[in-house]
Amino acid sequence: MQRLRATAFLTVAVLGATACGSATQTDVAPPPAEPTPAAEPAETTAVGTGAGEWTLVWEDTFDGPAGSLPDAEWWTHEIGGDGWGNFERQYYTDDPANGSLDGDGHLVITAIAGPPADGIDCWYGECEYTSARITTRGTVEPEYGRIEVRAQLPEGDGMWPAFWMLGANIDLKGWPNAGEIDIMEHIGKEPRNVYGTVHGPTYSGGDGIGGRYRFPADALPADGFHTYAIEWEPERIRWYMDDEHWGTLMPSLLPSAQRWVFDHPFFLILNLAVGGRWPGDPTEETVFPQEFVIDHVRVLAWETTDG
Repeated sequence: MQRLRATAFLTVAVLGATACGSATQTDVAPPPAEPTPAAEPAETTAVGTGAGEWTLVWEDTFDGPAGSLPDAEWWTHEIGGDGWGNFERQYYTDDPANGSLDGDGHLVITAIAGPPADGIDCWYGECEYTSARITTRGTVEPEYGRIEVRAQLPEGDGMWPAFWMLGANIDLKGWPNAGEIDIMEHIGKEPRNVYGTVHGPTYSGGDGIGGRYRFPADALPADGFHTYAIEWEPERIRWYMDDEHWGTLMPSLLPSAQRWVFDHPFFLILNLAVGGRWPGDPTEETVFPQEFVIDHVRVLAWETTDG
C-alpha cells in the first residue's frame, strides 16, 4: 500500500484517497483503514461571501420523457469494461436501462447485475454487472466557478458513485498531469462518508490528496437528496455538502515540491462503478439494481458587484 501524504486540508474531515481518473488498468491502492486526521485549514473564506453573487452559467435538470437518454448536446457515454484503472467490475453501456431520465426531472444511473446484452467480456472475463458513465468532454468545460450536483446515492457494498472532473488537456498531458478533481465520491462499505480528492503529478492514485465529510448518525447520503459542490478559483478549491464548507485546498497546502495543476478548463463526469480496489466487490447482501439518482448538475460563475 502506498503511503498517503498529509496536508492541512479540512475542518470536519480526515484524509483519504481515491483513484477515479486513470484510463488504463493499474494497481491502485485504496485509502488506509484509519485515515490520518488533518490540521485546521489555513483559510476558509468562500469567494461567495464578498460583494457579488453566483450566476448560473449552465445546468442540466434532466427534464424529458421517461426512458430517454441524457441530452446528447451535453453528455457523451463512455463505454467499456477494462477496469477503468481501478479493477472495477462493471461494463459501462449507453443502454437506457443503465442511464436514462425518469420523467420526473431526474437522471437515473442504474447498476444491474448480469452481463451486457451482447455478451462482451470485461477485463476479468464475463462481465458480472453493467452501469453507465457520462461526460461533458468537448461541450461543458468550466474553468473556475461553483460546480455542483444534487443527488441521492446508492447503498450497499461495492457501490461507488462519483461526480468528478478531469483536465480538458488530458490528451496532451495525460493522467494525472492534466489533473483530476473529485467533487463527490462515496463507497457503500462506508455508508456515512463522502469524499473529495485531487490527483496530480506525483500525488495520484493512493497518494491522492483530499478528505471526507461524515454524515451525522441519523442521516445517510442514500436516504435522500443532497447537494455536493466545489467552489473553485485560481489556486483554491473548497468542498461543500448542502452548503456546509468542509474542506479547502490550495498550492501552499500541497506537500513540498508538488505541482498544482488545477488552473485550466476541466470537463464533468457522472458514473456509478461497481467494485474495485477501493470499495471492494459487492457481497451477497448487496441488492441489485442500485440507483444513483441525479436531480441537477450546475455550473455557476461568481460575479462581483463592486464598482
